[in-house]
Amino acid sequence: MDKITRFFWFCSGAHVDTLQKYPIEHNKYVGIGATIFFTALFASLSGGYAMYFVFNGDAFAVGFAILFGLLWGTAIFNMDRYIVSSINKEGSTNQQILQASPRILLAIMIGIVISRPLELKIFDKEIRQKLKVAYIKGQHSKIDTLQKTYNQKYSQELAKTADLKKEKDSLERDINRSRVQLNEEVFGDKNNQTSGIVGYGTYAKQKQGVLQEKEDRLKLVTQNADKMDQYLGQRKEYEGVNATRLFSDHQLDSLAKVAGFADRNWALGQLTYNDNGTRDLDTYLAISFIGYLFILFECLPVFVKLMSPKGPYDVAMAKTHEANIYYAERDKERDIKVIDSVYDDHVDEDVKRRRNTLASRTGQDRDRHRYD
Repeated sequence: MDKITRFFWFCSGAHVDTLQKYPIEHNKYVGIGATIFFTALFASLSGGYAMYFVFNGDAFAVGFAILFGLLWGTAIFNMDRYIVSSINKEGSTNQQILQASPRILLAIMIGIVISRPLELKIFDKEIRQKLKVAYIKGQHSKIDTLQKTYNQKYSQELAKTADLKKEKDSLERDINRSRVQLNEEVFGDKNNQTSGIVGYGTYAKQKQGVLQEKEDRLKLVTQNADKMDQYLGQRKEYEGVNATRLFSDHQLDSLAKVAGFADRNWALGQLTYNDNGTRDLDTYLAISFIGYLFILFECLPVFVKLMSPKGPYDVAMAKTHEANIYYAERDKERDIKVIDSVYDDHVDEDVKRRRNTLASRTGQDRDRHRYD
């Protein structure tokens, strides 16, 4: 238990040797340290989960996720520890709030960054369903675009094919009617289209000739229509119209499973809207409150430090800080005195050396003039 307590003290950024002297402050800093630790833990899970989707499909995705999660959690831990430990309790309440405001803004940003990947995990099923719908719509749009482009590019060929098919249908109807009239002519059925003479006579031969012409024309039109259909089929293959199909359920599941972080983040944002574009208030509030919870959780150590009254540990740390500053100033004065003293000794030595040099030069000049 003592090791856990000391660990949370370390997490809070407190000076452990000083804190041990004031038992009344122990629980406060255990709570602050635990909050910082669990915030870093959530940050590790959040960062690792986000990185897993960045490298999704890679053989080392899990390894990258674990490594980045540990690095991200350590960075958040160090940042939170610094934010809390740097708040000074010596000033007034307004001064403390002003001092902590940049740290609170930074904590809010950290809370937003931490909460987003965890929101993606919480709403994983809804996100996958939204992605499936988006993929289906995208595939429909792609097929429609390809078909529209194909129709515009081969409009003349399509129009010609349609005319041939209309002519083919018309010829088939005429041939059926002509065959009926020929039979009536041969069997002598009297009406406004036949002569009423039984047998294969002149009128029957005329109708047979007309029928043959129509059948020959039908054969030619059918051949041209088949050639045009074959050509347009080849063009569809070339343009990719035939190759593009709607996704199956299995394909949709696979696509949603390997979706990247950006797609999942987009889908999470779309969950807050209904199909008609109106706001889905229930989902919006659920996602928002999760984000607010992590923001509050991130800001909680700062708020605890601000709300807690100045205790004996804070006073002791302030006195220690003042003593260290005073010691640093006195240490500076000592160094200055030492430097001045050493400098003066160097100056005296330099003066003596210069005098000796001048004296020796003067003696040499005197001896030289004596021999002259």
